Amino acid sequence: MTPSVSSSGPFPGPSGRSGRPDGSRALPRVVIVGAGFAGYQTARHLSRSLRGQAEIVLLNPTDYFLYLPLLPQVTAGVLEPRRVTVSLPGTLRHVRLVLGQADHVDLDGRAVHYTDPEGTEGTLTYDRLVLAVGSVSKLLPIPGVAENATGFRGLPEALYLRDHITRQIELASAAGNPADCTSRCTFVVVGAGYTGTELAAHGKMFTDALVAKQAAWPAGLKPRWMLLDVADRVLPGLDEKLSRTADEVLRGRGVDVRTKTSVKESTADGVLLDDGEFVETRSLIWCVGVRPDPLVSELGLPVERGRLVVTPQLGVPGHPDVFACGDAAAVPDLTRPGEYTPMTAQHAARQGKVAARNVAASLGHGEAVPYKHNDLGFAVDLGGVKAAANPMGVKLSGPVAGAVTRGYHLAAMPGNRVRVAADWLLDAALPRQAVQLGLLRSWQVPLDTASPELARIPAGPGGAPGTRGGKNGKE
Repeated sequence: MTPSVSSSGPFPGPSGRSGRPDGSRALPRVVIVGAGFAGYQTARHLSRSLRGQAEIVLLNPTDYFLYLPLLPQVTAGVLEPRRVTVSLPGTLRHVRLVLGQADHVDLDGRAVHYTDPEGTEGTLTYDRLVLAVGSVSKLLPIPGVAENATGFRGLPEALYLRDHITRQIELASAAGNPADCTSRCTFVVVGAGYTGTELAAHGKMFTDALVAKQAAWPAGLKPRWMLLDVADRVLPGLDEKLSRTADEVLRGRGVDVRTKTSVKESTADGVLLDDGEFVETRSLIWCVGVRPDPLVSELGLPVERGRLVVTPQLGVPGHPDVFACGDAAAVPDLTRPGEYTPMTAQHAARQGKVAARNVAASLGHGEAVPYKHNDLGFAVDLGGVKAAANPMGVKLSGPVAGAVTRGYHLAAMPGNRVRVAADWLLDAALPRQAVQLGLLRSWQVPLDTASPELARIPAGPGGAPGTRGGKNGKE
């Protein structure tokens, strides 16, 4: 049911075109769907360039921007959860936030249909639309993975894993059965890209610290972390020297790195590898990559591997009022003719800035420009003082890379810099707080979901769950 919303104050209601007595809007409305790196930067720059010239509306399921690169540090207890979130109302003062999940885009009617966090349906009409819906976990047709694995794309998953890892170590310490103890302190991460590599590196340090506090921990037993990937090396998308640096740090820390290896089947008791080995574990963490949000594939427009095809100016062909950027858009890479820009935060943030400029140009403010950006390098945080980085092509490792990596993150974050730096200092000086908060269970963070930023909630009176997707969990 679409609610009837009356207008009051400077902004019209979510579903109305009010603003003048005849029902028309006093200002053109720009609707941005998604507040990830691309959507946040689009809103931020549009609020500056079109201040007082347009109404800017941001549709997002949560009231925060999530700085994804630091999510492994939330799971490992280095950073408190709110440190990696930036308030949308607090930092985008001239942008109207509408909480909701986009369900359908009516291109002919120029409307976005959405559902708010309480299940109420609404509609946002627009004069310009920016699709920046981002990505979700990539699924593979492997038996048992959807039911038993946990993804790593949102804050709920990071919080759940933090509790889950702590719980498994505590249960392993109290287990009288050696086999049960071993399976509980075995953690399998699939995918040795940025996320999987950082999570395994931080996770091993975290569990070692947890074990040190367990008085009854079995002598000689160490938590086991496995990192699997079908590629022939970790961080396959980076320079080989950086890959070797990460590999050496992981192995030196005790992580069991398995390249050219994947999961053939997952069960509640463990995972069967494609080489025939069965690994008993209660923890399968899925970091094999991402896929564009399914919303863009449902538009009926041309896509490239699930990403909406756009022009170099980020416009959607045939729809001059629609733009797309970030992971959901197949943006031509002008630095590599014939290719599309990769799905990285670096590109998404910069595409957001170009999208803002070109949306403003379509409304008569300035001139449109094509998106063109050369990679400035990458940074992989490996925990402690270790990292692998190549800023501006200069390959670094060790403490220097660690300092550069953390400096890069502080510079890239749109807020919370002091709080993040303070948490890093406290982590270096004090032991981590190893407690379970018990806020989330496995069924609330399904792997097969289009909304990783939202925890699943119990079904309401009508039987409809709070988010799409499902997962069978025992916790």
